[in-house]
Amino acid sequence: MRIKLTVKLLLALFVVQASVQAKNPGKPNVIVIYLDDLGYGDLSSYGATELSTPNIDVLANEGVKFTNGYATSATCTPSRYGLLTGVYPWRNPKAKILPGSAPLIITTKQETLPKMFKKAGYQTAIVGKWHLGLGAGNVNWNKHISPGPNEVGFDDAYILAATQDRVPTVYIDNGYVDGLDPKDPISVSYKKNFEGEPTGKDNPELTTLKWHHGHNNSIVNGIPRIGYMKGGNAAKWTDTDMADHFLKKAQDYVKTHKKSPFFLYYAMQQPHVPRTPHPRFAGKSGMGPRGDVILEADWCIGEFMKTLEQEGILENTLIVFSSDNGPVLQDGYYDDAMEKIGKHTPGGVLRGGKYSLFDAGTRVPFMVYWKGTVKPKVSDALVCQIDLLASMAELVGVDAEPTDSQNILPALLGKKKKGRKDIVLEAGSKTSYRTGDWVMIPPYKGAKMSWHSFVESGIDMEFQLYNLKEDPSQQNNLAKSNPKQLNKLLAKFESIRGKDYSNIKKK
Repeated sequence: MRIKLTVKLLLALFVVQASVQAKNPGKPNVIVIYLDDLGYGDLSSYGATELSTPNIDVLANEGVKFTNGYATSATCTPSRYGLLTGVYPWRNPKAKILPGSAPLIITTKQETLPKMFKKAGYQTAIVGKWHLGLGAGNVNWNKHISPGPNEVGFDDAYILAATQDRVPTVYIDNGYVDGLDPKDPISVSYKKNFEGEPTGKDNPELTTLKWHHGHNNSIVNGIPRIGYMKGGNAAKWTDTDMADHFLKKAQDYVKTHKKSPFFLYYAMQQPHVPRTPHPRFAGKSGMGPRGDVILEADWCIGEFMKTLEQEGILENTLIVFSSDNGPVLQDGYYDDAMEKIGKHTPGGVLRGGKYSLFDAGTRVPFMVYWKGTVKPKVSDALVCQIDLLASMAELVGVDAEPTDSQNILPALLGKKKKGRKDIVLEAGSKTSYRTGDWVMIPPYKGAKMSWHSFVESGIDMEFQLYNLKEDPSQQNNLAKSNPKQLNKLLAKFESIRGKDYSNIKKK
């Protein structure tokens, strides 16, 4: 009788355990989909009426859509640094927009998002844009390039080194230039051109896309770039195929790593310049190439989501979607982005854009989707990309080393209304402070308008104070009429940032 009872109890425990495992199939896969220069108002789920982004809208409308989601910076390299390290980029003087030949700015000893996932037994990969430097300086592009993504936690890394408008215009596969012919070695310089190589400045007749500023060096595929490059012809990418190329790499990764939990950082290049939509999307938006590549990115995400579903892992995959900074129209090429904008407002109701201290520089689309687990919700919680490190560590049950990252997992999953209390944001070397509904911008010297991008910088010689709930477009500066609130924010800001933050000398 005792033996029979024991067997029955064991069977009952087995059934209960099996039921629990069926409901909790293990640690979820985590995917960060990161766009480049996508604005708060560029998606139909965030109010765009002139562009339709149905596939991205699924993530927003069937997940948690944040109205107060932030990148750390109004430019790309610093935001990517903050995302992967959980550290405010203004703490690292090297976390600025980097040339394609810059050394790695994340140290190999630092805590990173992929390292944290590896501690939890995850496979880790990046597909897409890197722009955090490679090597230790003076990279030899014809040999193994190290340190890079692999040395800071990624098991697999298929990347473009910097940006689509910078040399070298080649893909890098786990430290090696993909498709390189050793008989045609690559040489790269950001100081001097190589003898006999045409440039956008001297040979405009060879270009199919005309440069506006800065982008007038080596010509690849008819597009003048930033920096000089020679050789490596067999390895050069085709710009119009880039979105498809990265999509396939991301899909292949999912298919070959679906049996164990994985972390994938899918860093798309759209809608950064040069905007080079595949012919399938050229002219589809009516807004020129910028609108076309946003439609292209939306299609790519739809195809990627189909892959997750077909491989049977969609319901066990948490997806975070965001952008590295706010929008910009004119960013180096004449591509009709300004001329064909029509009624579309890339920043929505927000003021500013890429490079700006105003809110559109750093407040971006931000959503968390987990089919069957996260319930659809619009959240006003204050959340930031640097918080992914601590929050995902909580999700997968490991300790992350202390950084600026905060554990706001309940807010990210839509279970709590509150996220972080405050955040220090940056644009260039200048910082601002947000807490609650308030944002404070200290005084700085500088131009009020970016001469090349035609975006308001947010710089002023006087303090600026805005209530974003009542005044999301930041039109009513309350610094003089509400000195008590200003001083309150300034004290909190200086307790984090320190007092040596301004380029204006105090009398």
